[in-house]
Amino acid sequence: MYKDKTILIVGGSGSWGNELTRQLIPHKPKRIIIFSRGEILQIGMERKFNNKLVKYVIGDVRDVHAVNDVVSHGIDYIFYLAALKHVPTCENMPFEAIQTNILGIRNVIEAAIKYKVKRFIDVSTDKAVDPINNYGLTKAIGEKLTIQANCETRDTEFICIRSGNVLGTNGSVVPFMIDQIRISNTAKVTDDRMTRFFITFSQAIKLLLNAAEQGIGGEVYVINMPSFYIKDLAELLVEFYGNKDTRIDVLGAREGEKIHEVLISQHEIHRTQYVDENYYVIYPQLKTGRTYYHYWNQEDYWDGKIQTPLPEYGLSSADNLKDKEYLRGLLKKGGYLG
Repeated sequence: MYKDKTILIVGGSGSWGNELTRQLIPHKPKRIIIFSRGEILQIGMERKFNNKLVKYVIGDVRDVHAVNDVVSHGIDYIFYLAALKHVPTCENMPFEAIQTNILGIRNVIEAAIKYKVKRFIDVSTDKAVDPINNYGLTKAIGEKLTIQANCETRDTEFICIRSGNVLGTNGSVVPFMIDQIRISNTAKVTDDRMTRFFITFSQAIKLLLNAAEQGIGGEVYVINMPSFYIKDLAELLVEFYGNKDTRIDVLGAREGEKIHEVLISQHEIHRTQYVDENYYVIYPQLKTGRTYYHYWNQEDYWDGKIQTPLPEYGLSSADNLKDKEYLRGLLKKGGYLG
């Protein structure tokens, strides 16, 4: 799918973009373009990859002219990774979250339609499901904009990939907790009951690429992920990086934080298909009685047979929790435990 194609990774200088670039290079694309506003991060990528296939463009998704300029250069596939994603930041500066996570993705969607990009893949988050914070709300609207865009063109296929936490992303819980232990000899946990979905970087990007190939436009692919107690994560990291005096402090949930995350909501269950051990797929929900360029029905996907081995309330991180030994193995795969 990617051989001899031009691929644009929007917001591509972060952790996801680095791993996605690493896994795309062996597919022998014609070019990979990294579009982001992170100058220092781009320089770091350029030195790390040292590959003429990869081009770096400074720009912001909020800037319509910059977006149109980069998309106009014969792009085949767009991976949309740009986001303001730190929950407290989005809570404190909601309009900034709107500017990037809603208006920014709209700019790129419109450019993809204008320049007839073959496929647009939005990478979304479990926080977009039943959202209670500004980050989740803005990402949920981003999902809606992406799926609805299929109704506006015959030329571009728009799909979403929804994931939970990926071990080791910039500013995420694992490196943050390791830094806490090293600096203050304390690991901070907001609530003993808190659970989260986790997966390693290499697994997440591999599943992202596979789902991007399978999609036909209009669906949301949900990566099936194990879940764990955050307190178990803290205990394992203290065991490895701490000492006999290292404490675990329970602070209480922050504003906008859930005790359990959700990957599939109860409102999506009736149109969710279990694909295999790696994925669920959520069919689009579009109004009937209106003429669309794209017309969907269940037969377009899996012969109309919706089989969802899920509870009626959806897929929560409180379900199918794995034990500490499973989490220990995942952290070892991610390179965080020896």
